[in-house]
Amino acid sequence: MAQAKPKKRLQGMNWIRKEKRLAIYMRDGLACAYCGCTVEDGARLSLDHITPYSHGGKNTADNLVTCCSKCNSSRQDRPMEEFAEKVAGYVNVAPAEIIDHVNDCLARQIDVKEAKSIMARRAGWTDLVNNNYK
Repeated sequence: MAQAKPKKRLQGMNWIRKEKRLAIYMRDGLACAYCGCTVEDGARLSLDHITPYSHGGKNTADNLVTCCSKCNSSRQDRPMEEFAEKVAGYVNVAPAEIIDHVNDCLARQIDVKEAKSIMARRAGWTDLVNNNYK
């Protein structure tokens, strides 16, 4: 009996469809769910797994939030509550407010259909989705 090939883990921007990435960015207001930085502030947006992928977290919208590259790289695989305490120190809000905001983002539905529509209508969408908007 032939062994099944292990699933190739996609890296970079390829682990999630572009329209789903954009839909999550839109759901979260194009801002980091932790510190609130936006594209207009110069933030480079990415997605963060609430339950880290390395700990069994899935690539589903209810486990992903928009995150700036600074927060994403500094969070690593720490629990969200522990990371919220760190962020609270430099954004001057209570850690509970950050956790509540993240949970509010996760509770909203994503609109992949609208994201696809925007991608079809607008020139430059690839720059936003691919983090090339600097």
